[in-house]
Amino acid sequence: AWKHEHAFRQELWVIVPATIAALLLPVSAIEKLLLVGSMVLVVELLNSAIEAVVDRISLERHPLSGNAKDFGSAAVMLTVLLSAAAWAVVLWGLFRP
Repeated sequence: AWKHEHAFRQELWVIVPATIAALLLPVSAIEKLLLVGSMVLVVELLNSAIEAVVDRISLERHPLSGNAKDFGSAAVMLTVLLSAAAWAVVLWGLFRP
């Protein structure tokens, strides 16, 4: 994935420092797991697998192929948003007045 997937590399550049930060934050173990246990990379790899299989079957445009790729991308975006929401909730609880 590192060699072939630009999005995977981008996400890794965000997730590695975020994981270090999560481990250093004075929050509970469950909150650390919530922050570190992000599924973004897992879903990105699954999306890459979907795209590879669709491209392997045929490079011709087909509505179902487009749907499969769109759904995979949507799953990645949703996972990114959920991860950001988890960070927001934990940080809000940590720094609220």
